[in-house]
Amino acid sequence: MIEEKHASLDIGKLTSSVVEELRSLHTYSDRCSIYRVPKRLRKLKEGAYTPQAVSIGPLHQGKEELAEMEGHKIIYLQEFLKMTGVSTEDLIAAIAEKETRLRDCYAETFGKLASEEFVKMMMMDGSFILMVLWKYVYNIQNSNIERVVNDRWVDTEIRYDLCLLKNQLPFFILEDLFEFSSFNVPCSMIELIHAFLVDVCTAWVPDRRDVNLEEIINLNSSRVPEHFIDFVRLCQQPINQKQPSYYENMAIPSAVELQQAGVKFKSRSSKNIFDINFDGNTGTLEIPILKIYRSSEMVFRNLHAFVQCHCRVEYVSDYITMINLLVYATRDVEMLVRHGVVENWLRDNDEALRLLHDLDRNNIVNRASFYYSDVVEGLRDYMKKPTNKWKAALALNYFNNPWVSISVIAAVFLFILTITQTVFSILQVVRMQHLVSCELTELYCLISCNKLCLCRALWLKLLESLILAFNES
Repeated sequence: MIEEKHASLDIGKLTSSVVEELRSLHTYSDRCSIYRVPKRLRKLKEGAYTPQAVSIGPLHQGKEELAEMEGHKIIYLQEFLKMTGVSTEDLIAAIAEKETRLRDCYAETFGKLASEEFVKMMMMDGSFILMVLWKYVYNIQNSNIERVVNDRWVDTEIRYDLCLLKNQLPFFILEDLFEFSSFNVPCSMIELIHAFLVDVCTAWVPDRRDVNLEEIINLNSSRVPEHFIDFVRLCQQPINQKQPSYYENMAIPSAVELQQAGVKFKSRSSKNIFDINFDGNTGTLEIPILKIYRSSEMVFRNLHAFVQCHCRVEYVSDYITMINLLVYATRDVEMLVRHGVVENWLRDNDEALRLLHDLDRNNIVNRASFYYSDVVEGLRDYMKKPTNKWKAALALNYFNNPWVSISVIAAVFLFILTITQTVFSILQVVRMQHLVSCELTELYCLISCNKLCLCRALWLKLLESLILAFNES
């Protein structure tokens, strides 16, 4: 019997090593809400997820291209302390108390980042964001800050950088600093953030006059924002949610083809961008206005990344797919622009089409819970009815132009007049035939009764010939 030979193995040492790895294993906390963008999305357009002027939080810390603004943050902190009257010690103590909760908000442990560094970073970034919000919303002039940011393009880049997924700070720490610092502003932290984001994320955050902010975000319920990106998501989260369902075939004709088949496109007044609805009875597809700005791609991509990492129901992913089902070519975008469904602020409709198609690349949609399955199914059922296509063809060929419509109506009117004239002519001829026939018959009877003094035989023969000829005509 041959004995098996084994390499020497220290089971106890290996066990200790594995146990240590398990002990140090990082598991996501329920509070986790700030993630790195998935590689499959990031590789499509790295710049859409990368800050251009300022780093917020630990995920971009230490990047050389952002080092200049890191040096300027101390000035923002200085002005923050002056304006609020808070001591540096009290501010640090307030943040240190929340360190564990703050770390739990990130999808990484940052174990090498010491508590002192982490708390200092939160203090610097939190005061920086509050000063940016306060300055932007209330247009406060501060000479020290103006010297730091004296370029309007840098100012714009800072605002956009605050809307990147990897550049977020937890909402609760901003709110704590806001309340702790007793900012002398006539609004809440939520209202301050809304006033800031309504200009930066115009297509996604509705104007204060058009929406009840308390209905969207209730601080006493689960609808509390995790950070700026989540605030944008909550602004567009459907209040009356429909139940997503499985749908195998999501292919539908393009917007132009649907219109040619009788589908009517209408911009919907709903402030919720996801609220797409199709009425099969009227053949009307209602779509809330999609505003496409230069910043739209950045907001779309970061919101999309956040939803895919954080949410179970992926309204953004399904919405991107639904829009791309409609826009195959530039003519589809042009048609949606004409109907007020798309508001394009880019250079042309070709650029808008490229943006929408780029957003759909590597977009994952779960067919088992596609949010717009009812819309797709309704459109497909509508397309199956040939009468809808006939009506659409009639409307398209004869009533899509006012001059053509006038010509058609005039032609129909003339046709009716012609038919009427013909009928009257026929009736007149028939009436004349009847009168002549009656008179000839009466004359025939008179001759037959010898009441005329003419030659009876000759008259009878003549009348018979006339009657025969008249009847044959």
